[in-house]
Amino acid sequence: MDSTTILSIFLGIGLAASAGMRVFLPLFALSLAAWFGLWDLNPNWQWIGSMPALITLGIAMVLEIFAYYIPFIDNLLDTIAIPLAAIAGTAVMVSTAANLDPLVTWSLAIIAGGGTAMVVKGASAGSRLTSSVSTAGLGNPVVSTVETGGAMVMSAASIFVPVLAMILVIIVLIFVYWFYRKLRPRRG
Repeated sequence: MDSTTILSIFLGIGLAASAGMRVFLPLFALSLAAWFGLWDLNPNWQWIGSMPALITLGIAMVLEIFAYYIPFIDNLLDTIAIPLAAIAGTAVMVSTAANLDPLVTWSLAIIAGGGTAMVVKGASAGSRLTSSVSTAGLGNPVVSTVETGGAMVMSAASIFVPVLAMILVIIVLIFVYWFYRKLRPRRG
């Protein structure tokens, strides 16, 4: 594997993790990156760098971000966003993977892209549910702000410094693992 292929994999995994926090933000970031020629996409995914895709994804991103600040809607969105995050994670991985056999690309996209997005989204939904129960939803805007900020940082790191994004993904996954081990009851 050459360095371009490895960086494209890191980009895809970083954007997939970001999709676990906000579904449309990393897709919009990828669209912007393609529009400005920062990243070359797979030939079948060139459309994501088009002006109609940029506008559509931008509007969807803004609506999603603001919807997470509305009580009850934020929890409802989490139930819908879990499968959408897996789809978005898979899509960004497929669209960015370079110089790989289609079988390897799709396997990597489903496992690494979709899997990473699902793990992050599951942790995100769990933290919102915990906030809803423990603060009667008053802490949810803080959770939403942290998630949106995390998605922005992860998307920017993925596009501009993919190696840093991969390190951040590993840190996030370690934190999720640690958090769920703390929640799991001990067997006696």
